Amino acid sequence: MKKLGVLVCTNSAIDYIPHNYEIGVIRSTILMGGKEYVDFEELTADKFYEMIESDPALFPRTAMASTGTMLEAYEKLRDQGCDEVLFITISSRMSGIYDNAMIAKKMVEGVNVTVFDSRTVGYLQCKMAFLAHDMAKEGKSMEEIIEALEFIRNNNHIYFAVSDLRYLVKNGRLSNAAGFVADVLKIKPLLEVDKNGAVVTVEKIRTFNRAVDRVIEKFLEETEGKDYEPFIIHANNPEVVGYVRERVLSARPELKEIKDYLLTPAVGAHCGPKAMTIGYVLKR
Repeated sequence: MKKLGVLVCTNSAIDYIPHNYEIGVIRSTILMGGKEYVDFEELTADKFYEMIESDPALFPRTAMASTGTMLEAYEKLRDQGCDEVLFITISSRMSGIYDNAMIAKKMVEGVNVTVFDSRTVGYLQCKMAFLAHDMAKEGKSMEEIIEALEFIRNNNHIYFAVSDLRYLVKNGRLSNAAGFVADVLKIKPLLEVDKNGAVVTVEKIRTFNRAVDRVIEKFLEETEGKDYEPFIIHANNPEVVGYVRERVLSARPELKEIKDYLLTPAVGAHCGPKAMTIGYVLKR
């Protein structure tokens, strides 16, 4: 049976999800306060959010891993006996990681590499990676694995609200910000990750609390009558996580539970502290 090596990028926040899978992580670097930190290894989410909330002047930026780093990861898995490598990246509309991974793919020898654009960020990357690992253990082909990942990619939706829009705008991660950049400090919009994997505005809202309420409303409207897995992703905002969970479970008690996941510093640098997301993925 062929051996598959699975990789994700640091934006998946896989470090904060307990698991027993052998999955490699390609890590980004956070640039902040004149220093550089390797995501998670040198700067964890708790410390990162504490730093930027206590000192707003510490405006973070990120640097993705080099093509050489990705090539080394492919070669390491090859040398460990992997016949194939699957690298599940953050959306190519949010980062250049996918492009770098494709360049490294052309450089490696002795192993087949598949780079999969998740068109999302965070927990769903992990869900894809865990599923790929399980399917490989069952002897499924790469074609079958990719088909299953495409189902997740094509059948999910994420809505979110940010407390401070400057992080998305200054880091160039908001696709349609031009219409209201001048008013950035007054707007807490309802945002989404669209089908192409881009962050776009859905509605312009004046307060963060109202934006969170609209996230919940849109989620409930869109999931009515569907069979789905819900999830919450947040930038160190347990109080609002509790509020969102209570509101959704009150409306949908059949869900029983909604798991929540942290945003790692490499993503938090772009969305800022307190960002709140609720999303879903349909079940097959």
